[in-house]
Amino acid sequence: MNYDVIIIGGGHNGLTCAFYLARRGRKVLVLERHSEVGGAAITEEFYPGFRNSVASYTVSLLQSKVVKDMELSRHGLQVVLRKIDNYLPYHDGYMLAGRNGLTKSEIARHSQKDADNYDLYESRLDRVVDVLKQFLLTAPPNAGGGLSDIWAAIKSGRIVTKAGLETQRDLLDFFTKSAAEILDRYFENEVVKALFGFDAVVGHFASPYEPGSAYVLLHHVFGEADGVPGAWGHAIGGMGAITLAMKDACLKAGVTIKTDMEASEILVEAGKVTGVRANDQSFKAKKVASSVHPKILYKRLINSNHLPEDFLWRMKGYKSHSGTFRMNVALSELPRFTHAPDNDDYLTSGIIIAPSLQYMDKAWRNACDKGWSDAPIVEMLIPSTLDDSLAPPGQHVASLFCQHFKYDLGNGRSWETERAKAADHIVQTVDRYAPGFARSVIARQINSPLDLENRFGLIGGDIFHGCMGLDQLFSARPVLGTGAYKGPIEGLYMCGSGTHPGGGVTGAPGHNAAHVILKDR
Repeated sequence: MNYDVIIIGGGHNGLTCAFYLARRGRKVLVLERHSEVGGAAITEEFYPGFRNSVASYTVSLLQSKVVKDMELSRHGLQVVLRKIDNYLPYHDGYMLAGRNGLTKSEIARHSQKDADNYDLYESRLDRVVDVLKQFLLTAPPNAGGGLSDIWAAIKSGRIVTKAGLETQRDLLDFFTKSAAEILDRYFENEVVKALFGFDAVVGHFASPYEPGSAYVLLHHVFGEADGVPGAWGHAIGGMGAITLAMKDACLKAGVTIKTDMEASEILVEAGKVTGVRANDQSFKAKKVASSVHPKILYKRLINSNHLPEDFLWRMKGYKSHSGTFRMNVALSELPRFTHAPDNDDYLTSGIIIAPSLQYMDKAWRNACDKGWSDAPIVEMLIPSTLDDSLAPPGQHVASLFCQHFKYDLGNGRSWETERAKAADHIVQTVDRYAPGFARSVIARQINSPLDLENRFGLIGGDIFHGCMGLDQLFSARPVLGTGAYKGPIEGLYMCGSGTHPGGGVTGAPGHNAAHVILKDR
């Protein structure tokens, strides 16, 4: 029962952290409360013959270094690209986005002026992304740290300085302005702005007109799929294929994984971590790394007597809500959209129902006032168009990633009684763009914000383990002074999405935390 490091939570970041530690000879134990590892990146059959990713649903942000180091392809992971990246229908037309000049030609079809500005927008965006990518797989400098953190701060400053003054100005814009402010500078057509602006509200309970939303947009363009920068892909077998490949890599590296084992307490003696209590058993280790939500870690797993008073006060104010409602549906047939291209390649794309920034803003305002949007934002994926293992022949599964839906509905209302009504509303929203869609739905798997919290530990239904605002990023994620993956107790570490660089299936927090742990002797 003695280990070098115990990891709490067998999601993708916990597994990534465990792998890097075990590869360096550490004796590692992963404790997972569910019967299978994966966290929010799992695949399951939700209706006889129909399987799909349950929560996380698409591949792009997963770090290529993690994929390579863990040899995930050798462990069975196969990622295929969408034929079209995105399809955005609106009242009398549609817009597409994709590779090989498709995005620019589609913009030109709507506005030649916007097409002329597209190259400038992309070049500036690319320069900003290139700078920020240099921070993704490194620990941020820890406020109040020692010489190593001072050196990390100097290195960070040099990276930004080296980027040049123009890029520094763009960095400032993306970190402080709204997505609408950024997009208004480059584009005039509302559909074009919506195509790019959608990324600013993904998992972000806010209007695209709200300052800080531009960074959320930026966060979603860091990635790549199948070696193609900026592309989006599908893991054959669903998102669970990623974490099952990670599990195999961990087992080969010597990690011990115990499922159906829920941590109840992190053991602390004389200000130092000594192990973890789970299922009435004690597991000893001088180092514990948590991949669970920071609020679960600090409010449920550690006795408050062991934590500084100001830290507890800060954690109480840690913001966690993303307004996300997640559904899977089994379909008797493919949907047919009123305004669409002649071939069906667009059905492999991210289908975005959010035709303008004003539509997105109104959806957020509705949710603030009423609990959910009169006209919600919906992204639909039909992964069975790329992966015939997910549904019976001739039938399909679709993921519906929907916003804005408040965690706290107010007025005594509960998601226990409202979830089916909201699901009906979402299906009808899609049906307005693709008549007959509602009739084709055979079965549904529903995850309201409350369901996301209860099942996956996503407090407030927040898919990122905490809001991605400037006050909760980099060295301040989750709290300034604990931003370099080290908790406020000796031997305690964090390796989940509540740390830098934040949410999404990236593996970056797990990778970075492991290297910090290995450095601390």
